Amino acid sequence: MGIRIGVAGASGYAGGELLRLIAGHPEFDLVVATAHSQAGKPVAAVHPHLTGLDLTLGETSPDAFADADLVFLALPHGESAALAATLPASAKVVDLGADHRLRDGAAWTRYYGGEHAGAWTYGLPELPGQRELIAKSGRVAATGCYAVATTLALAPLLHSGLAEPADVVVVAASGTSGAGKSAKLHLLGSEVMGDLSPYKVGAHQHVPEIKQATGATGLSFTPVLAPMPRGILATVTARPTNCDITAGVVRAVLADAYGDEPLVHLLPEGAWPHTAAVLGSASAHLQATVDVDSGRIIVVSAIDNLGKGAAAQAVQCANIMFDLPETSGLSVYGVAP
Repeated sequence: MGIRIGVAGASGYAGGELLRLIAGHPEFDLVVATAHSQAGKPVAAVHPHLTGLDLTLGETSPDAFADADLVFLALPHGESAALAATLPASAKVVDLGADHRLRDGAAWTRYYGGEHAGAWTYGLPELPGQRELIAKSGRVAATGCYAVATTLALAPLLHSGLAEPADVVVVAASGTSGAGKSAKLHLLGSEVMGDLSPYKVGAHQHVPEIKQATGATGLSFTPVLAPMPRGILATVTARPTNCDITAGVVRAVLADAYGDEPLVHLLPEGAWPHTAAVLGSASAHLQATVDVDSGRIIVVSAIDNLGKGAAAQAVQCANIMFDLPETSGLSVYGVAP
């Protein structure tokens, strides 16, 4: 037997991606996967791409995870905290939801509503010092998908003093799987295809998370729904702290931050990130320049929102928590065509 893994919320897109990654992990043994409305169904009936994975979805309850060494929570926002509070103290937990990301209770209430459940260790290993905190933690809050794409692009600029924390603008496009698996009229293929549409303009829930993770104090964030199943492309711009900053300086800061990181790649000069290149991977691709007209720093980031933006990020954290190679069970490389 390897490390015994349970997944709550296994019928959703992030849950299905977790099952796929765990099934191929050399050290993880998937012992239980639960769902609500899909309980009682074989995994392959809910996730046909996982045909051959001989497991039936169970009811989500504390007893279901009694034998798990680690539980992944892939539940809707606001539902993780109640289940987590009932799990054995001996079980490690990685929450893919937002319940435990924010340290500021007022920010939680403003953007999510309801009672704040308290903060866990934040699950972005590439932030300075965070890998060590994750390794020592039994409870880890994985990042939001937009948050990781933006934070990887922005954090080194602010930590190095290259950019003004009060003047950051982000426009990020995401595939439809980021909205979850529930049937919604505006996500029908006939509604989405051939269209780009902004949503939650000026009030997206990942704003306080990004500010907390990066140190930004002024952030304008506009999410855009894109006609594709998976992927995020974030364009992050910031006002430089002085007018002498060049693209080479920005690239040097990013290279210094991520040169030894296995899952964050600064592309060669002149090559720009695109979502197809990270499809199915746990990687993030970055590129940077300085706008010749405004002088603003521009960093473009691409991730798979179900990979580095959700399930792969959670598995990366779990690997660290069990002192395993960080990329165990993960693919650095995308799928093409």
